[in-house]
Amino acid sequence: MIDFVGKRAWFYLFSFALMVPGIVSLLLPGGLRRGIEFSSGTNFAVRFEQEVSQVELRQALAELGHPDARVQLTSDGRFLVRTDLIEGAAEAPPFGPALPSEREELETALAGRFGPMTDGDGNVTNRFLEFSSVSASVSSDITKNAALAVATAAVAILLYISISFISVPRPFRYGAAAIVALAHDVIVVLGAASILGRLFDFEIDTLFITAMLTIVGFSVHDSIVVFDRVRENVRRAEAAGYHPRLANAVNASLNQTLGRSLNTSITVVLTLIALILLGGETIRDFLVIMLIGLVSGTYSSIFVASQVLVSWEERDLGRLFRRRQAETVA
Repeated sequence: MIDFVGKRAWFYLFSFALMVPGIVSLLLPGGLRRGIEFSSGTNFAVRFEQEVSQVELRQALAELGHPDARVQLTSDGRFLVRTDLIEGAAEAPPFGPALPSEREELETALAGRFGPMTDGDGNVTNRFLEFSSVSASVSSDITKNAALAVATAAVAILLYISISFISVPRPFRYGAAAIVALAHDVIVVLGAASILGRLFDFEIDTLFITAMLTIVGFSVHDSIVVFDRVRENVRRAEAAGYHPRLANAVNASLNQTLGRSLNTSITVVLTLIALILLGGETIRDFLVIMLIGLVSGTYSSIFVASQVLVSWEERDLGRLFRRRQAETVA
C-alpha cells in the first residue's frame, strides 16, 4: 500500500511550485488577455481573393483608424482580426437613406485596397465572413455574471458536500477541503491561461468560463469519490469495533480509488488530445484549457483535497507554527 498521506508535504510543495509561475504571470502587467466579451471590442474574419500578408492588412487597418488591431492568419487563408469597438449598423435617419455603418465603411475600404472579399466557398461577397462586437457595458455585465457563476458554484458545492457528509464527524471540513482543491485548480488554470496569453496570444472568452465550470465539476466529482470511500471505510471499521485514525482511512481510500480515478481521467484526456489534434481551430483553446484543468483536477482530488482533510485533522499547521516558535526561542 502506497503511503500517500505520509508524503503530503511533498504534494503541497509540488502544488506550490506548479502555481507560482502562473501567479507571477497573473500579477505582472497584462496578466490575462481578455477577449471582447470581457474587454469590449470587435472581432471579425475576412478572406481576400488575392494573396494578402498579415503585415499589409495590419498596416491598412492602422491607416484606417485601428492602429492597435491584432491580425492572425489561419491555415485556410482567413484573417482573424481584433480591433477596438466597430459599430455594425448605423441608425436610420428620420428621412432619406441610412448612412454607411463603420463596418460597411471598413469593408468597402479593405475591398478597395486589397481586392474582392470572398466567402468560405470562394464566392465574391465583399463582406466579412464573421463579425461580432461587444460594448463596454455588455462586457462589464458578462464579467460580473461569470464571476458570480463561479462563486455560486463554489458555495453550492461547499453546502452540498457538507450536507451529504453530515453523518461523519466535522462534515464541513470535507466541503472546505473540496473548495481548497477547487481553488488550486482555478489558480493553475488561470495561471496557464496567462502564460499561454503571453506566449501564444491566448484570450479568455465565454468558452473559457464554460471550461472553468466544467473543470469545477470534474474536480469535485473525483474528490467526492475519495471522500465517499473514506466515509465507507470509517463506518466499516467502527462497525467492527475499531476507531481508525482519519489519516489511515484516507490513505486506504486513496489506494482503493486511485485506479478508478486515473482510468476515468486518462480516458477523457485521450479524447481531448484527439479533439485538439483533429478538431477545428474555433474550439482548440477551449479544449486546451479543459485538458489542463482535467489533469489539475485529477491531481488535486488525490493529492490536495484528501491531504488537506488529513492536515486539518492532524493540525499540521499548528504543529508547524509551534515548531517555528521553538526554533526561534532556541
